[in-house]
Amino acid sequence: MTQPTVTFIGGGNMARAIYGGLLDSGFSATNLSIVDPSAAAQDNARQAGIEHVFDSAQGEVLLADLIVLAIKPQITKAALQPLAGRLGTDSLVLSIVAGINAESLAALLNLSDTGHIIRCMPNTPALVGEGMTGLYASRQAGSAYGIALAERVMSSVGQCVWVENESDLDVITAISGSGPAYFFLFIESLTDAAIALGMNGESARKLALQTALGASRLASLSSEDAATLRKNVTSPGGTTEQAIQAFEASNIRGIVAQATQAAARRSVELSKEFGA
Repeated sequence: MTQPTVTFIGGGNMARAIYGGLLDSGFSATNLSIVDPSAAAQDNARQAGIEHVFDSAQGEVLLADLIVLAIKPQITKAALQPLAGRLGTDSLVLSIVAGINAESLAALLNLSDTGHIIRCMPNTPALVGEGMTGLYASRQAGSAYGIALAERVMSSVGQCVWVENESDLDVITAISGSGPAYFFLFIESLTDAAIALGMNGESARKLALQTALGASRLASLSSEDAATLRKNVTSPGGTTEQAIQAFEASNIRGIVAQATQAAARRSVELSKEFGA
């Protein structure tokens, strides 16, 4: 079976994770192209074995089966301007640009509709092959081929879930896109708490990290939901119960709801700020 050709517009950390995952899964480096003016990004691509590395998008790289937009929303207009009206008629666009909707992307690329655009929101654990990606395809772009190609690319760095409505990507952004930072904050706080209780820094960090890893692993493998797992370890009158009561008294659920709502609102705002 012939492998598709893939061009990455942007060669930063997320692009590096994705093309690295593709290469690890057996994808041929000769079918990959990287477009990025950064010398560091170009060096990383060449070190990975990719020969088709360019400062700017030109020629055959714009005719690839899949064009992956791996750029920041703040530079999207400037980065896509040279691409407008130049993509192959059969090229599919996979955008990992946060917040900018398919309609805006189509306008920036001078496409007649959103039929060639699939949007996705990965997260940083993709860097270690444990990413979570939400994907959305319009009815036109949601062909069996387009869905299979986009999922093949993103599943190389973790798991995928498809959503029916484009607005659901704002929720994906708030929960899993930004989510790793929430867990990092909790790990940071747990580490600081251990140090405050007298533990040395190295041991505190190890305790917090392995506890987080173990709890996540247990939750992912268990048939029981998180609430049941929490109750299983919370003995009446015990130490865990005291900690959980302190969390609940501080309205931890309300804090999480408020934080994720703020992230979702910002995702919507980004589309208005940086879209077409």
